[in-house]
Amino acid sequence: MNRLFYLNHTQTHVHFNKGSKDFVVTEIPLYSFSGEGEHLILKIRKKDLTTWNMLQILADNCGAKVREFGYAGLKDKDGMTIQYISILKKYEEKLDNFSHPKIKILEKTYHNNKIKTGHLKGNRFFIRLKKVNPTEALMLKNVLKTIKTYGFPNYFGYQRFGRDGDNFERGKAILQGSIKERNKKMRNFFISAYQSHLFNLWLSKRVEISKLFNAFDEQELFNLFNFPKEIIKKIKAQAGFFKILPGELMHHYPYGRVFLCEDLDSESERFFQRDITPTGLLAGKKAQNATGLAGNFEKDIIKECEGFCEKMQGTRRFAWIWAEDVESEYKENEAWLELNFTLPKGSYATTFLEELTHQVNF
Repeated sequence: MNRLFYLNHTQTHVHFNKGSKDFVVTEIPLYSFSGEGEHLILKIRKKDLTTWNMLQILADNCGAKVREFGYAGLKDKDGMTIQYISILKKYEEKLDNFSHPKIKILEKTYHNNKIKTGHLKGNRFFIRLKKVNPTEALMLKNVLKTIKTYGFPNYFGYQRFGRDGDNFERGKAILQGSIKERNKKMRNFFISAYQSHLFNLWLSKRVEISKLFNAFDEQELFNLFNFPKEIIKKIKAQAGFFKILPGELMHHYPYGRVFLCEDLDSESERFFQRDITPTGLLAGKKAQNATGLAGNFEKDIIKECEGFCEKMQGTRRFAWIWAEDVESEYKENEAWLELNFTLPKGSYATTFLEELTHQVNF
């Protein structure tokens, strides 16, 4: 994936092992559970299993079907994950006796509703980077301060694209009709990878544009883009790194709705204050499109899917996000840099690490 980093520090060469001792993900629920109701809520710790693997093991144990379980998000196989799932209370007795070397039920409570996909605020991460020398540790701590203050681009991580990075190509072929995928779940997965690929291309282009606006003066920018000079001036004057454009579709952050940017000066200031954030397009028939200059750059990226765009659902995704509660500790004797941080749902810790270290494909 040819993603463009927005920071300009030199690359470090640290070691990251995604084992359960060095990589821990803790899900943050969207709401507090009521403590009563027909649904059993389980707080579960799993190691080196996907969420689907875990649910299948639990289903085999209690006699339920996998689809009867509710979950807020699918977690990868790597590392240790603490997440919440729901199941009808009638299975509680069998699950009380559940035992598995890679799965542990930590707590249980009850709620009126089944947990649904997306019902989470975000995820808290613990990551241990190894083989970090003192000079690198100091630099990385300074970079962390910058990311904490100014945020970073919300690229899709490599996990979206498969071991060989070509899932999006299969998704495109399915949409074009050149190959068939009978498994509906896998079909949707490959198509989603294609949408994610287009989003990353668009976001990388917008990071490049922002770099140019930060580097050149107004006359040089006019020669490069041929935007109206007044617009050049307004974009150049924005305080943050990522420059928003006329016609941008913004989103209240971290919750709220999508709306059209009509006042570049005031909305760029709200963006700098983390009140709102720009969004990028996940192409499809239900997605709202940007207009004006922002819309032009969006169209340039998605023009390749014009013939089959109606076959995708589409939505908007945060283009820029902020890590919260960022903490770090350097253990010089072990050459470890330990990180704790929280990201909004749908974001990737590996994308955060790549911007931090400028290494790719952790």
